[in-house]
Amino acid sequence: MALSGMRGLSVFISDIRNCHNKEQERLRVDKELGNIRTRFKNEKSLSPYEKKKYVWKMLYIYMLGYDVDFGHMETVSLISAPKYPEKQVGYIVTSCLLNENNDFLRMVINTVRNDIIGRNETFQCLALTMVGNIGGKEFSESLAPDVQKLLISSSCRPVVRKKAALCLLRLYRKNPDVVNIDGWADRMAQLLDERDLGVLTSVMSLFVSLVSNNAEAYWNCLPKCVRILERLARNQDIPQEYTYYGIPSPWLQVKTMRALQYFPTIEDPNARRALFEVLQRILMGTDVVKNVNKNNASHAVLFEALALVMHLDAEKEMMSQCVALLGKFIAVREPNIRYLGLENMTRMLLVTDVQDIIKRHQAQIITSLKDPDISIRRRALDLLYGMCDVTNAKEIVEELLQYLNTAEFAMREELSLKAAILAEKFAPDLSWYVDVILQLIDKAGDFVSDDIWYRVVQFVTNNEDLQPYAAGKAREYLDKPALHETMVKVSAYLLGEYGHLLARRPGCSPKELFAIINDKLPTVSTSTVAILLSTYAKILMHTQPPDVGLQQQILTIFKKYESYIDVEIQQRAVEYFELSRKGSALADVLAEMPKFPERESALLKKAEDAEVDTAEQSAIKIRSQQQTSSALVVADHPPANGSATAANHLTLVKMPSQTISDIQESSATYEEPPKPPIETPKENGSPLEVESKATNITEVNIESKVEPPSTSHPASPADLLADLLGPLAIEGPPAVEQQPAQGLEANQSSVGDLTLATLEDQSNSVQPIVNVEEKLHILCTKDSGVLYEDPHIQIGLKAEWRVHHGRLILFLGNKNTSPLMSVRALILPPSHLKMELSSVPDTIPPRAQVQVPLEIVNLRASRDVAVLDFSYTFGTALVDVKLRLPVVLNKFLQPITLSPEEFFPQWKALTVHSLKVQEVVKGVKPLSLPEMANLFMSLHLAVTPGLDNNPNNLVACTTFFSEATRAMLCLVRVETDPQDRTQLRLTVASGDQYLTFELKEFIKEHLVDIPRTQATPTLAPVPPQLPAAAPATYNDPGAMLAGLL
Repeated sequence: MALSGMRGLSVFISDIRNCHNKEQERLRVDKELGNIRTRFKNEKSLSPYEKKKYVWKMLYIYMLGYDVDFGHMETVSLISAPKYPEKQVGYIVTSCLLNENNDFLRMVINTVRNDIIGRNETFQCLALTMVGNIGGKEFSESLAPDVQKLLISSSCRPVVRKKAALCLLRLYRKNPDVVNIDGWADRMAQLLDERDLGVLTSVMSLFVSLVSNNAEAYWNCLPKCVRILERLARNQDIPQEYTYYGIPSPWLQVKTMRALQYFPTIEDPNARRALFEVLQRILMGTDVVKNVNKNNASHAVLFEALALVMHLDAEKEMMSQCVALLGKFIAVREPNIRYLGLENMTRMLLVTDVQDIIKRHQAQIITSLKDPDISIRRRALDLLYGMCDVTNAKEIVEELLQYLNTAEFAMREELSLKAAILAEKFAPDLSWYVDVILQLIDKAGDFVSDDIWYRVVQFVTNNEDLQPYAAGKAREYLDKPALHETMVKVSAYLLGEYGHLLARRPGCSPKELFAIINDKLPTVSTSTVAILLSTYAKILMHTQPPDVGLQQQILTIFKKYESYIDVEIQQRAVEYFELSRKGSALADVLAEMPKFPERESALLKKAEDAEVDTAEQSAIKIRSQQQTSSALVVADHPPANGSATAANHLTLVKMPSQTISDIQESSATYEEPPKPPIETPKENGSPLEVESKATNITEVNIESKVEPPSTSHPASPADLLADLLGPLAIEGPPAVEQQPAQGLEANQSSVGDLTLATLEDQSNSVQPIVNVEEKLHILCTKDSGVLYEDPHIQIGLKAEWRVHHGRLILFLGNKNTSPLMSVRALILPPSHLKMELSSVPDTIPPRAQVQVPLEIVNLRASRDVAVLDFSYTFGTALVDVKLRLPVVLNKFLQPITLSPEEFFPQWKALTVHSLKVQEVVKGVKPLSLPEMANLFMSLHLAVTPGLDNNPNNLVACTTFFSEATRAMLCLVRVETDPQDRTQLRLTVASGDQYLTFELKEFIKEHLVDIPRTQATPTLAPVPPQLPAAAPATYNDPGAMLAGLL
């Protein structure tokens, strides 16, 4: 492709390379595109040379990343040119610019077909290359027969047949009907006799695709594949150009062995014997050498041979040889070879009678757990998990627990779950199982799912001999200075049920048990508070004779929590208080828990599901099914912002999870085991059914219509863990709020707008190590994640939402071995939120984290965002950052499902213009209807199918909670244009004009693709006119700023 003669093209490329910035490049490209468009308008005056030159320029512009939406006709017309230079340009540029759905391709099908069936081999190669690159159903239907004729033709040169085989492979992947199975089995057998290795390699790629869909039709090709392997193994008739570092065509060997793995077995004894001789030669002749390229090629062949040996279920002697070879590989220095050795040894576990042979390498596998490469450590963990049985379970589990102390956060979740499964599956006795699980919770409690400690409770409840031992161990762990919240849960539950069995032991009297448990109460989460209240009631019941002082302390706590924000805790406190005053009634109600019915463990179900998958798939599936729990660490430090009570001299802190898994929770795949008696609160975010037809649009009767949620909709475990490790939103304070002029409030400072605002310059020597805008956007639709992280500190958050109340917990984690000093936190709330931040300690000890609750009350609808002004000192460096908190409008929305009989009367009742606002929104992100429905669900808008007869429209319902409006029903309708997904008509209705406008703007911001990378000055918002709306997209910062105003 000689371009040196095109002076204009060379000058253009030089101009682009000499541009100093992107703006200059864009201006030069726009100028050239305008020139090309002008010249193409007068196409008749263009010479073939000029047309080639301009088409080359279009391709270069397209390669730079700019859209080229014209000139396709001129490009396609070059394919019909009689001369090679023009035809070459036409084929190459068409392959790059057009896809299989472009209508212009229909115009050249006949031309391409004429080139394929013609006698010019150069034209044939050009046509086959373009068809193979573009593919498409129309090409496959029109050109597949001609391509097949070229492939089986004996008169064509090998270069044409190679391209024909690859072209047919692409057409077959697009449309499998182009290959007739009945006629192609014999043809494929003939093609596998090809002596030219180039053609044979291309044909083998086609054969692998064919046999993967229907192996039964190609049994006659199996002996041919074996002969190909024999030829390659013996290096017979192999040209020098197909020998790679002394290995005869390793690509063909790998493809041939992969094709053989699609056949169930090899019945022919001669073919089977010949194949095993070839495999034996590969196994014996492969060794680690210094040349990296030769290593890669030889080991690619070797590991494909190992996969074929496992597939064919070879004799035990050969399997033993494979394991011995893999054992040698996992001990070499080359990390890639060690990884492949561990991975293939894990696959070998699926073969019978080799597990005992693999156990001989157990010491080396355990050593791999300490490898610097995390991928090797993961494969070693998978292998240990798979090879564990009754004989070596104790040793392997103890090694995993020891490794848990030094394992990085990315592996602790998977490591903890697998250790728990092995301990339950192969426990020699139940006391050892209890020890293992309690050690697991103590060392990595944040990564231990609730299912694990639920299972411990079941075992202890069902085995009376185990109860004193388990209660004693729980009492020992409560003496530790740093205790995880999950350990607080299980210890409190066990001591509440069976603590009276330890009454004669020193330090285990009811009063002492209450005192040590009560020390954990001030800073635990609401779910743990519920368990502790039940524990107090149990302790009070078992205290004989009654202790008046202890009774008064416990009743005081019950009285304190009678007005708590959480309904579950409030109900428990009220009921326990009343029962405690009735004496004998308390013993009847709080009798010892009965034995749980025997049923299969949810953890073991996960293990069985994992055993049928590969090592990587099993790890992914287990992580996707696991639920996360909260971690607590105790740090002794004085509070900085206000004085703490005497009981609150220790602060429990939460350790955020560190996995990066992003798999959705699939809890429906297994049966939940019985759990301790804790009432699960309703989740904010799940659709609620409306029971009554007579719904008032201005206020929904909470008691009869909508059951208010008690906690937030929790993110799936994978999302929660991914957010806690991912980037965060670090922003400046919101724009100055201005009082509304009339009717509507001036709430222009939304989440999307805030991400465009410029922060005040902060002269911090320490910078965040996370993506700012991306994490703010994520946290606006999820309730857990990392808010800020720099080299010294990590700030995570977890939120719970109930109607118009919210509870946000900040986790301040010191990542260093030195303390963080002068820690300060100040909340700058907008006017529509009432926020109260608990005291923050002045010092965060090394490697510790502090939990800081933040109570939130939503007063009215608004899109303003609160700001956390946070500062600390590390050494001599002062770090001061302002972080926007993701307390946004959708946090106070509750999806609700309406029937047509309930929806349409409410929709028609809204006749006031300000209560039903409609706007045509342009510049919308092109989303399909399912994608838009998923977006609405993430914003807590319940999409109800069937309400709108037009299939291109969406109707959604939700309930907004605030102190001013209480429960307010909101209705949304979206009308889309299937011909133009970049615009739609949005209608929002509610009983409050402020809410209607704010919700409409909030939805529009998530539908419109506003560029968030540009920065504009922060200005005070101006009260908007109700019908008006800012344009959706802008081309420059000035226009964007005008739109925000």
